[in-house]
Amino acid sequence: MASGKLGIKNLSAGITTTVYTVPSSTLSAISFNMVNTSSTTDAYVTVAISTTNTPVAGEYIEYNAKLNPYGVIERTGITMSADEKLVFNSDINNVNVRVYGIEEAI
Repeated sequence: MASGKLGIKNLSAGITTTVYTVPSSTLSAISFNMVNTSSTTDAYVTVAISTTNTPVAGEYIEYNAKLNPYGVIERTGITMSADEKLVFNSDINNVNVRVYGIEEAI
């Protein structure tokens, strides 16, 4: 059972990236933080909880959300089931993601 930092990634522009996958036979309570480290460029970001690395309609929890230069998006209190993936995308480089929380065996 892990706790604390569960995943971290610097996103590449236009690349859908799975930052965290809940282990089998486990439940997770997680939070995530996204930071736009660009000083001049807005980022447009998406976040999904999916059973695959390629989310489909209905799995997004953020879609084309605007992240201002040096801006932060933080979401807390998200529960995820075994084998679900937390998937991110950004239209620019310079967006960092950190996933933190706790896993519990079921």
